[in-house]
Amino acid sequence: MDRLSEMEAFIAVVDQGGFTDAARKMGVSKSAISKHISALESRLGARLLNRTTRRVNPTEIGLAYYDRAAQVLANASEADDMVSAMQSDPRGSLRISVPVNFGIRQVSNIVGKFLQEYPDVSVDMVLDDRFVELLSENFDMAIRIGRMEDSSLRARKLAESRMLIVASKEYLQRRGRPERLEDLSNHSLLHYTNLSTGNFWKLKTRSGEERQIRVGGQMTANNGEALMHAAEAGLGIALLPSFILGNRILSSDLEEILVEHVTEPLGIYAVYPPGRYTQPKLRVFIDYLAEQFKGTAPDGWN
Repeated sequence: MDRLSEMEAFIAVVDQGGFTDAARKMGVSKSAISKHISALESRLGARLLNRTTRRVNPTEIGLAYYDRAAQVLANASEADDMVSAMQSDPRGSLRISVPVNFGIRQVSNIVGKFLQEYPDVSVDMVLDDRFVELLSENFDMAIRIGRMEDSSLRARKLAESRMLIVASKEYLQRRGRPERLEDLSNHSLLHYTNLSTGNFWKLKTRSGEERQIRVGGQMTANNGEALMHAAEAGLGIALLPSFILGNRILSSDLEEILVEHVTEPLGIYAVYPPGRYTQPKLRVFIDYLAEQFKGTAPDGWN
């Protein structure tokens, strides 16, 4: 006999306190329930139920088995639900949080194409450079850029972005070109206030040693594109990701400096709350993002 059917019959007998009520709940005959219980006890070589004329109660072993069997049945039911959900058509609203510049430059066009392919899904894209609280703020997903800290969130890496140190040609002519990390202390460093490292840039020496460079200058901002424009205007040196700069170095007055001293590429991740399975609308959206960003090199943004 089927093990799950035996477990289901046993759980029903314990819950209902007898064979008759268990049979009624399962919609089968009392004899069918009795056969399932007999087969189960025979297979296990243990008595699971104490039978009296008035009621049926589990033995000590039966109580222990009940807990495990109930969990097995719950897992089996959940597995069935997962398959049904994953096979259902994606539909409903997705609320996503995306960093401002990355959302405008890289994600908005992808969302447009996604919605054309999945007309039953709608997307509420909130552009915000802060790390939102997904659960308390009712977000289905967020895109985060940088090192992934220990978190209870699930994450899928989508791409990488290279960090570049840039300044305008006019600024470099006026203030001089830094050749070593130590030279940066004599320059105006434009600061991105949302950096996880605070008022420091983490850069590497030629030997691979990591250094912290204190940032200070005429301008700070919580937006990378604002800092890019400030660098173009000759206000100082900026540390910016390639997805913001794109082809700017080729088409503007900006110039990359200290090329060998930048940090490791920044990871770009889709993060979402933990769960036993992912809703179809979210699963297909993350898959779509990953496919669109597939093969993007750290310096391949434009």
